[in-house]
Amino acid sequence: MRITNRAMRIISFLLILNCQGQDNAVEIMAKVATNLERESELRKSYVYTQKLLTRLLRTNSKLAREERREYTVTPDGKSTKKKLVLLEGQYEKDKKLHPYTETSDRPLGIDGVMVQILADNSVNDEESKDGIGMDYFPFLPGDLPGYNFNLVKTETYRGRPVHRISFVGKTKKNPWEGEALIDVEDLHPLSIQTKLNFKMPLLVKTMLGTNLRQTGFSLTYTRIAPGLWFPATYGTE
Repeated sequence: MRITNRAMRIISFLLILNCQGQDNAVEIMAKVATNLERESELRKSYVYTQKLLTRLLRTNSKLAREERREYTVTPDGKSTKKKLVLLEGQYEKDKKLHPYTETSDRPLGIDGVMVQILADNSVNDEESKDGIGMDYFPFLPGDLPGYNFNLVKTETYRGRPVHRISFVGKTKKNPWEGEALIDVEDLHPLSIQTKLNFKMPLLVKTMLGTNLRQTGFSLTYTRIAPGLWFPATYGTE
């Protein structure tokens, strides 16, 4: 098949647009990384609330266990103290979902243990300025070189202009891929969605009996004032 000159021009144009999208995304994310570090210092003057949703699925995509937690967060700029103020959830048994709270009887089992581990590793990182394990979100300055970023488009989300940016790790040492909505004015994330960019080994899924082929995390921020954002909700699935 012979490629015409017109087709070659179109291909070249698309390649240029793609490169421009990548360059713009890298520039945007460099500023986002700086803002994330700066705003951690600003938040140390506040006490606020964080919400966590953890969900486990069976290999048939049926819900195995779901848990909601709410924390009061007290940062000091270097570390974070959290107090659990709400815990409620539900678990599957005999093809039915059974609700529970912090004070009610809630059998653990392998699903309960996994939910506990995910919750502790996700939002109970006292060494983190926000108490959130940012290992799942490669947006800090030291993380950026290991990922490819691409500006998908600029759009309006909940009344604010945002950049929709996709990202994927360059090697197996950078295991995450996903998408983020970046506020155009403040260059700060509104929401981040990540998932592992490789398939979980079959042996692991078989032993655990849960669906880990798309282990993912989500994080949303709330804008309090220009340039001041707080982590609002956190989820695992």
